[in-house]
Amino acid sequence: MAEDVRFQVEVKPGTWLQLVRGDITQAEVDAIVNAANAQLRHGGGVAGAIVRKGGDVIQRESDAWVRRHGPISPERPAITSGGSLPCRFVIHVVGPIWGEGEEDTKLRQAVTAALALADELSLRSLALPAISTGIYGFPKNRAARVLFEALADYFASYPDSGLETVEIVLYDQPTWEAFVDAYRARWKETPEA
Repeated sequence: MAEDVRFQVEVKPGTWLQLVRGDITQAEVDAIVNAANAQLRHGGGVAGAIVRKGGDVIQRESDAWVRRHGPISPERPAITSGGSLPCRFVIHVVGPIWGEGEEDTKLRQAVTAALALADELSLRSLALPAISTGIYGFPKNRAARVLFEALADYFASYPDSGLETVEIVLYDQPTWEAFVDAYRARWKETPEA
């Protein structure tokens, strides 16, 4: 599935948030974010697709990360190479499982940690999936609102961020519709790219 940017908004001068209908494994950005589990065992969902398309090197590097640093958490992501993906890096975050408690806070932490690590690495472009909305069961509309709030708050707090483009890459129609609705509610406009 080719990438299709349909909505974008400037979240701070020089930094654009884009909603993209597509496959995150095809995103031509500096880094993509993987919605992972704490042990970085990439079996299914976005994580499985990333390893299938990026190669086993991503799983090997993930295993080495966990051996050295322990499991990841919402506020402490991991990073690996992008393998054979078009991105240089994969930033692995663990989002909340719906029903475990404090889901909104944990999702905000995961998004903020991914952005902070991208800035630490001096990256200019980043792509995120709809973290926790798959098998973790986070309601799509709510996740979209939390994700957008976390992005807006991050760039308000870090106006010197070097990120120029943040893509939210959405694969399926129900997720796309939920994020478009939340986007329209947040920014009260529908600029077509």
